[in-house]
This record gives sequence, structure tokens and C-alpha cells, in this order.
Amino acid sequence: MAAVIRPTQPRIDRRQIGAMAEDVAAAYLQAQGVQLLFRNYRRRLGELDLVARQGDVLLIVEVRTRSSAAYGGAAASVDGLKRRRIVRAAQQLLQQHKDLSKLRARFDVIVVCDLSAASPRVEWLRGAFEA
Repeated sequence: MAAVIRPTQPRIDRRQIGAMAEDVAAAYLQAQGVQLLFRNYRRRLGELDLVARQGDVLLIVEVRTRSSAAYGGAAASVDGLKRRRIVRAAQQLLQQHKDLSKLRARFDVIVVCDLSAASPRVEWLRGAFEA
């Protein structure tokens, strides 16, 4: 019996997928007139995917993508633990950048769907959670 040989497709790792989704989200925000301040703001207690400013509002943006809507989809994956990490990283950001602490902070989630499509679909969930 002959073995079945299937062509292998190059696998993209999760970091690459996340970076691609962040690129799409950043471009989307900038097209909406939002000023991007930081990308991948990493601290010991957590990471902020995108930090932006829209008028007098500081946007702390978590970018999510999923290949399917199973298990609640991408937005549902921002659970309590993830929210706490985002809030702690945001607190560190505000301590280190006093000028930003004067702005009203809002926690948003951007979901990027169909990442492999020519025009991925973007859902911007404003005020997705509170600190």
C-alpha cells in the first residue's frame, strides 16, 4: 500500500499572525484619524498591543484574531486575567508618561477577521472593558 503524500503549506507562527493583525489594526486606526503612540509596549506586568490618542482620549487597544468563531471568537478571548494584565501595563505606562495621565483612558479591542483576505474585516469594540 502506497503512502499518501500531501503537499505541505508553509506554517505561519502565532507571533507572525499577531504582528500581521496588529499591522492591520494600526492602519485601520490611522485611517480613522487616530494618532498611534506606541506598539507592543512591553512591561514586566503585561503588554499593550497598541496605544493611541484620539482627541483627549487615550486608547489602550488589544488586538485579537482567530481563525474561527469557535469558543466565543476573538473578543471573548480577552478574559479577566488578560484584562488585569492590560490594566497593570496601562498603569505603568501612565506612571512613566505623565503627559498621558491627563487624558481620559479607554480600553478597546480590535478584532481582525479573515486575515488572509485581500481586505481583512476589522471590528472596533470601543470601551470593551473598564479598569
